[in-house]
Formats: sequence, C-alpha cells, structure tokens
Amino acid sequence: MSNKGTSDTLDDLEAVRSVVSALETFPTADQQRILRWAQEKLGLAEATGTPARPHPAETEVKHPPQPLTPGAVSDIKGFVEKKKPGSDGQFAAAVAYYHRFEAPVNARKESITKEDLQDACRKVGRARLKNPAQTLVNAHHQGLLDRGERGAYTLNTVGENLVAVALPAEGGERRARPGGKRKSKGKKPSPKAKSRAKRAGR
Repeated sequence: MSNKGTSDTLDDLEAVRSVVSALETFPTADQQRILRWAQEKLGLAEATGTPARPHPAETEVKHPPQPLTPGAVSDIKGFVEKKKPGSDGQFAAAVAYYHRFEAPVNARKESITKEDLQDACRKVGRARLKNPAQTLVNAHHQGLLDRGERGAYTLNTVGENLVAVALPAEGGERRARPGGKRKSKGKKPSPKAKSRAKRAGR
C-alpha cells in the first residue's frame, strides 16, 4: 500500500510538471486565463465552490486577459477599432469585454445593458441599433454572453475567448472577392471565340 501511495504522488507531481511546462512560456496574464478556462472546462469551479469568474474587485486588481499595450487604447472607440467586430453579436461581446477588462479601473463592471450597448454605438460612430435589447438576447443565444438580472448580460468564457484571441478576423472576405471576379470573367467569350462564332454563322 505504501508503494501505491508513492506511485500516486509521483503521478501527481508528473501532472504538475506537465502543466507547468505547458504554461511557462506564456505571460502571467495568459497563464491565469488558461488555468481559469481549464478549471471551468473540467467543472472544478462548481466542485470546489470556487467562483467560475472573478469577483469585480478581483478583476480590478488582477491583470486582464490579453491586455493591450498600455496607452495604445484609451477609450472604447479605440478598442472597438482595434478588434473590428463584424456582427452585432461580436460587437456586443467586444463592448462587454471592454467594460470588464479595458475600461478605466474605477469604471469597470461585470455586466452590460442595452443602454451600455447603445451608448457604445454612439461613442464608436456605429449605426444605432434598432433593438439593442434583442442584440443582447441574440449574443446570448450565440453563446457569447450569459444572462443576468434585469436585462444585464455578462461576458462568458466563449465571448472572452472570441474578443481576446479571435478578433480581429482578417482576410476572409478579401480572399473571397478575387475568386468571384475571376469566375465572372471566365464566362465572357474571348475575341478569338467571337471571331470563330462569326465565321461559323456565315
């Protein structure tokens, strides 16, 4: 039995070494985010009673995930221009991310409402949303936001990952357009083909 206990201890230590080895090349903020995502993925937050997301006070002290270069973005307009959200759902996630992680410390908050979303449209120069409340609902159905109380929505792990890692999504549309043009050009007959067609009709 003592041998088994020693083996279990060695297995635990080996697992710790593997985790440390996988994370040691990442910056501290990234290490915190990856460990939190892994904890949520394994369901350990619920099992241990640890909150799945940091308390607002803790968020103000700890470094946010994927922080921008200090001084690079001073307001929500600069942040949205940097992230370039395509859809209204992505825009809602970006706004929630900004308010939670990138806003001035004394102005950060865990959730956003339709008023926050419409105010963000005004500040970034984006067309006003016809129904900002429905936009938040749609973002919730897309898995980017979690529903809170009284019309408030909180950024979840999927939305955080989208904004921090996936945005901006570049090149998709630009790669598609040239192909479409080449296809349309291929349908037009060449001058030689036109000449042959005329001779055949005589």
